[in-house]
Order: sequence, then structure tokens, then C-alpha cells
Amino acid sequence: MPELPEVETTRRGLAPHLVGQRFTHIRVREPRLRWPVPPDLAQHLTGRPVQALTRRGKYLLIHAPPGIALLHLGMSGSLRLVAQDTPAGPHDHVDLGLESGMVLRLHDPRRFGSLHWFEAAGPPHPLLARLGPEPLEPGFDGPYLYRISRGRRSSIKALIMNAQVVAGIGNIYATEALFLAGIRPRRAAGRITRAEAERLAAALRRVLEEALEQGGTTLRDFLREDGRPGYFAQSLRAYGRADHPCPVCQTPIRRIPQQGRSSYYCPRCQR
Repeated sequence: MPELPEVETTRRGLAPHLVGQRFTHIRVREPRLRWPVPPDLAQHLTGRPVQALTRRGKYLLIHAPPGIALLHLGMSGSLRLVAQDTPAGPHDHVDLGLESGMVLRLHDPRRFGSLHWFEAAGPPHPLLARLGPEPLEPGFDGPYLYRISRGRRSSIKALIMNAQVVAGIGNIYATEALFLAGIRPRRAAGRITRAEAERLAAALRRVLEEALEQGGTTLRDFLREDGRPGYFAQSLRAYGRADHPCPVCQTPIRRIPQQGRSSYYCPRCQR
């Protein structure tokens, strides 16, 4: 699933091509995504100028006053800018036509993504209303993480992947941050110390900033908006490296199942 760096990389790449453009036409080939695409989406967007393209957690927000189109890329979704006469493939579900002659195309083989519309002047969309702080902004730090972890029996990895605790963190960056912080993924969240909370908050910021600098993580189902893969996979220290030597102590990295996903950790460096 695209995580915060992949979505932010997409936002940065698309913003210069979208902001200031008007939508000329909307074509929905397959409305059955994770939630149905609004049947009146074309009515809301056609003729509207794009005022801004922002991100909240793993969501992209296309600001087209008086409303906002809210996009989530799901497990395998991606966005492409293509010429209007570019033939659509079997998984190209939505086209947002621009006055530049380009089309913003939503490609989603698994159809776990979503596209919504809501009025900017009203309450926030329910998918945004309960999101936690952004991990790269001042509201997220060690004291916050320590405070919110008190009394929690869930694992520390589950806690930092909870979007109501911190927005935008998925399996890859949670794994990498826990490695840097020296904390095992199955540790009970309520048992981490203040010092460990500080280390973990700093580690999350570090891995996200590194990934943003390198264009995101190369996943099988994720490519950058220009069709080229990101490069952060070359820098992964633990994720996907089962049986490889730990880059710190050379102990083989272990893989364990955790909440339907794979977790990777060093049995010597992480406690």
C-alpha cells in the first residue's frame, strides 16, 4: 500500500500540472471502488478550477471550490497524467480531464482505492475527521507518543500504524522506524519508556524524510507519477530482509507474522 512518502511524492509531482487547471470532463468507467464513486462527481467537478493539491495522511485532497475531491490509492492504486487520446487499460477506472489536454487517470487493479466529494465549508469528511497528527509536523513528538501509549496492550507497531494515533504510517515505515529505535514490533505499547518514545518519534521522522528525499519505496504495485519507481527500497534496513544480516550487528533478520502482515526485526538490536 502506498504510504505517506509515496502519496506525498505523487502530490509533489502532480501539483504543478493540476493547480490552476479546470476540469473539462469526468469519466467514470468503474464506480465500484472500495466505496462507490459519487454518481454526481462530474456535476461537482466539471468546469471547476483546481485551487490546491494537498495531502492528509495517505489521502490526496484536490481543492476545487466549493468542494474537495478526496482520493485514497488503496492497496495498488496510482495516478497518471496522460494525453486525452491515450487508450484506457482494464484497471483505469476514472479520468479527470484537464483544460491542458491532459487527463488525470486513476489506475487501481484491486479497486481498494476510493474517490469522494465533500463541501469545503462543511464538516471534514468522515475519513479525515479522526486522523491523528502528521508525523512530520510539530504535533507529533516523543512526549505525545509516550502519553498516548499509556495503558495500551496492543503492540507498539500496531499503535504507530493506527491512523488515529499518527497519520500515514504503514507496514514498511513502521518496521524501519522500530529497527532504528531498537524496539521489537511485538512489544506492548504501554511498556515503552519515555526514552524509547523519543527515539521512536525521531526514527519515524528520519525514515519518512529519507524516503521523501529518495522518492518513496519501490513496491510491486507502486510507481511514481511519471511511471518510474521510487528508490527508497535500496535503503531498507529490515523490511523484506528476512535471513539477511542485520546492517548493525550481522545477526540474521527475522520475519514474524503480525496482524496479517509480516514484521521484520533484529533479535539482537531490538528489545
